[in-house]
Amino acid sequence: MTSTTLPSESETIGRPRAIAWWLLGVGGLVFIMVVVGGITRLTESGLSMVRWEPISGIIPPLNAEEWQAELDAYRATPEYQQVNRGMSMAEFQAIFFWEYVHRVLGRLIGLAFALPLAWFWIKQAIPSGYKLRLVALLALGGLQGAIGWWMVASGLIDRPDVSHVRLAVHLMTALFILGGLVWTALDLFALDKDRSARPARMTVFAFVVIIILTIQIMWGAFVAGLEAGYAFPTWPLMGNELFPANTPMLESAWRNLVDNPIVVQFAHRWWAVVTVIALVWLARKVRQDHRIASVAIHSAFGTQFLLGIATLLTGMNIVVATSHQAVGALVVITTAWGAHIIGRQHKG
Repeated sequence: MTSTTLPSESETIGRPRAIAWWLLGVGGLVFIMVVVGGITRLTESGLSMVRWEPISGIIPPLNAEEWQAELDAYRATPEYQQVNRGMSMAEFQAIFFWEYVHRVLGRLIGLAFALPLAWFWIKQAIPSGYKLRLVALLALGGLQGAIGWWMVASGLIDRPDVSHVRLAVHLMTALFILGGLVWTALDLFALDKDRSARPARMTVFAFVVIIILTIQIMWGAFVAGLEAGYAFPTWPLMGNELFPANTPMLESAWRNLVDNPIVVQFAHRWWAVVTVIALVWLARKVRQDHRIASVAIHSAFGTQFLLGIATLLTGMNIVVATSHQAVGALVVITTAWGAHIIGRQHKG
């Protein structure tokens, strides 16, 4: 007579708490990546590396000859020829540094996700139902690397800057990954506390709030890519008007919302008010069950709103503008947290 060995409780449930903390650690690296990406953009460093070499690109130039080869390659780009002609080696190395750090961080995040994922998988530590989600997050990370090069490539052919639309896709994908990491970690923490816990639902209300926030992030990326913040560095009026009367308009209405710097800045300014209203509502809905989350949401969007104004008034000061992008990532984190709480409230 043969006996059947049933899987133990630990084998069935895996190690949700350990995986959750690992995901938050990766989320911390993604947050740093978003900040470094902002610095790379603000220092106009993103086009300094003209090749995409996922493996060998980890090794920087190590001698004068290799540095000269990198500078010679950069000299063939529209940015050098139209904006930075005559740039010295020291100036080139300064912008190369930030793009190099940005790319190395991307590789580090990939390893920090893929290697522990493989270990948890081999050890059968991943709870039932989470393998596909974790693989999807890994795939999104790989896609994000390709999107980054797709963005850079747009500035290497016939224009001295990257496409603001591709920049928006790159930023929003990074923040989507960040939100996914936080959401999944929160699901796993809940599972660790209650082994019968189901993943939180995405409610209609939370989805609408996230869409509103996504639109605001999109316009923020458009403002950055078009350098639209320089058009009217004043608040609350644009110059002396709510909307400049003599603004040149493109033929298509939707193109103005994407490609017209003045219209894009106007939209980003005032959609911020809609976003604040949505986030206030979200914070109030979670306050009864989780006061700390409510305070975090209020603090994040309040700080972000003030930093947005300060970014304009300081003429896109690099410290203020970088802080604006960093706190924007915190708004995404706290919004994911609040949406998850609501999803747990409606889990039935």
